[in-house]
Amino acid sequence: MTHPLRLRSFRLLFLGRTVSAVGDAVVPTALALAVLRATGSTTALALVLGCAMVPRLLLLPLGGVVADRFDARRVALATDLVRCAAQLAVGAELLSGTPALSHIAAASALGGAASAFAMPTASPLVAGTVEHDGRQQANALMGVTANTSRLAGPALAGLLIWTAGPGWAFILDALSFALSALLLAVIRVRHVPVPRRSIRADLVLGWREVRSRDWFWSSLLAHGVWNGAAAVLLTVGPVVAVDQLGGEGVWVLLQQGGAVGMLAGSLLAGRLRPRRPVLVANLGLALYAAPLLLLAVAAPAAAVIAAYCVALAALGFLNPVWETVVQAHVPPGVLARVTSYDWLMSLGAMPIGYALAPLAARAWGPPAPLAVAATLVALACAGTAAVPAVRRLGWSVSAPPAPAAQVPAAR
Repeated sequence: MTHPLRLRSFRLLFLGRTVSAVGDAVVPTALALAVLRATGSTTALALVLGCAMVPRLLLLPLGGVVADRFDARRVALATDLVRCAAQLAVGAELLSGTPALSHIAAASALGGAASAFAMPTASPLVAGTVEHDGRQQANALMGVTANTSRLAGPALAGLLIWTAGPGWAFILDALSFALSALLLAVIRVRHVPVPRRSIRADLVLGWREVRSRDWFWSSLLAHGVWNGAAAVLLTVGPVVAVDQLGGEGVWVLLQQGGAVGMLAGSLLAGRLRPRRPVLVANLGLALYAAPLLLLAVAAPAAAVIAAYCVALAALGFLNPVWETVVQAHVPPGVLARVTSYDWLMSLGAMPIGYALAPLAARAWGPPAPLAVAATLVALACAGTAAVPAVRRLGWSVSAPPAPAAQVPAAR
């Protein structure tokens, strides 16, 4: 097997994703602290996060169709340029000294819309630059670089916020998208042509591919609950950290601990090959209940950070494992559409978490939404073990499966 980094196209793809991951890793911490510093309101933070998430969710299925129909490389390049412009706008707004929440929300919505077309390209880009036997290692490498960036991101965000100001975090992210686009412009990615159909027919075929695989859609329901719980932690967690656990530095350290866990999990994913990969990975996600419960009772900061580190290690393990299994079991011609539905179902609960968590925290206090989220995530993720297809699924199939159902091509 040729090591993925010996392949020029994957090597440049890997470099571009690494650069953009560094920029992206700075933004979540910078955004949370900047909005809270400017407004002091979790509702304002939830609004900005929701403005990025809602257009992303609405446009994801269309993004999958576009990525399957056209060259995933070109789609990814165009979305990098749009996200570069969006992050420049947010950075300029924050650097102005009088940031308007509406302007930040609008730029976040533009970036969210672009990401709806970018996210379905990730799996086809790997599958189009690396052969089947090298994809687990390639996906693990992508996870390692993303999580190494997350490790440095919170610290870099804190440095930028406390020295130059949060606006520079977004300028850095914009520059990273520009460099990623430049690298995408010079690589080659295999593309599997698909028959020309109507957009509706393409959407229906993609959904049938999802619905035909019990292991897939049942896992996505659990992943959706996990992300809804993550939204609760991201909106209520900063307030608990600042008010009860020691200040802004605790929140930065919490994010840093999560990045360490993600990195450890992705490194493990490159070496460990359990016989039932999806079952093991889903059970690991149930560990996210621990930091939620510890935040709910305002446990010592060290305990919360340690639990968050372990929980994010499980996520770091799941991501490369899940991507490798999906690339093996889903035909290349529908991979982007299936990936778009994957993201849609996985992230669909996040706006609900963003919207309801602040309301519940105001009505009953922060412990209430955190405890409810912990209970739901434990039940949903561990509950996938009850699905026979999840328990039986291995790494690959003997031959590439045919699409679940053919939809007549558009005339």
